[in-house]
Amino acid sequence: MIATIVHTDELLQTVLASVVAGIGVTFAFSVAIWGAGQFTELSRGERPVAATGAALVGVLGLGCVVAAVVIGIVVMTHN
Repeated sequence: MIATIVHTDELLQTVLASVVAGIGVTFAFSVAIWGAGQFTELSRGERPVAATGAALVGVLGLGCVVAAVVIGIVVMTHN
């Protein structure tokens, strides 16, 4: 009887998607923070090429976070 009230397959899919999204967004944001920190350190050490690379990695990480938030909002509003 409980199986008809709770759809375990859908529940499991939702839990799995939220865990993957949570870990993915957290990782992307940590990469963005790492890139910003490395950019600061490398800029002070007068290494402009490496600093530019670190800044690019940070911007890409931040872009992934923004994209995940936008996709999440779009999915939530279209249901």
